[in-house]
Amino acid sequence: MIERRPFAELGGANHRWLDAKHHFSFAGYHDAARMGWGALRVWNDDTIAAGTGFPPHAHADMEIITYVREGAISHRDSLGNEGRTPAGDVQVMSAGTGIQHAEYNLENEQTTLFQIWVIPDATGGEPRWGQRAFPKGDRAGRWVTLASGMGNADDALPIRANARVLGATLKAGETLTYETEPSRHLYLVPATGTISIEGKAANARDGVAITDWWEPPYRGEIYLSEVSGHFSQDGKYLAVSGSTPNSTSRICRHVLYCARAAVR
Repeated sequence: MIERRPFAELGGANHRWLDAKHHFSFAGYHDAARMGWGALRVWNDDTIAAGTGFPPHAHADMEIITYVREGAISHRDSLGNEGRTPAGDVQVMSAGTGIQHAEYNLENEQTTLFQIWVIPDATGGEPRWGQRAFPKGDRAGRWVTLASGMGNADDALPIRANARVLGATLKAGETLTYETEPSRHLYLVPATGTISIEGKAANARDGVAITDWWEPPYRGEIYLSEVSGHFSQDGKYLAVSGSTPNSTSRICRHVLYCARAAVR
């Protein structure tokens, strides 16, 4: 199953200092059909005006990943952590038993970012925060794991969930393959560029929900399909892979292709 969620149809609110778009139900936006996707609970597309930001507020029992697309975000929390995460880099906050934090755009330009919330496998745990630089060249033409709770990703920021967040930068004509179990739920968002998956076009900041899991009509068999698509523009792409209970060990392949030259 592949479902496109156009950027223009996302929920959201413009608070003047913050223009927020919500891929899933959040704050004043509620859609019973969009309460999450696998372990993914929130994907917010935020534009934060210069010199503004989120004042101190609390979280608990949530893995919060921030990918900065433009500008930078400055973090401060009740554990004494402070840091600035510029465009292209990632920060992760594991809220655990509880943490207060503030996020400000202290730049002279707007900051744009994806704020991604993943449900942890268990409640509690010591809260923590971390950040990492992910050089753009390192993810050219391949998936790079930015945050993970699945092991085998030594350079990724840790999260307490059976999920991972990946990023890739592709040029026109490149091919990228992602292998996963059919029980997992994938959510792909082009930060820039345009893609087509199985004939379904998706533009920058659209969401694409992908899964090969469904209940068959008999005997509990699982059917697999190969998902292929075409990138029609150069761009950066982010994907989340989340688990569901009773996952199987069988593998399916998601193949993404880049089809023609980009405009820039």
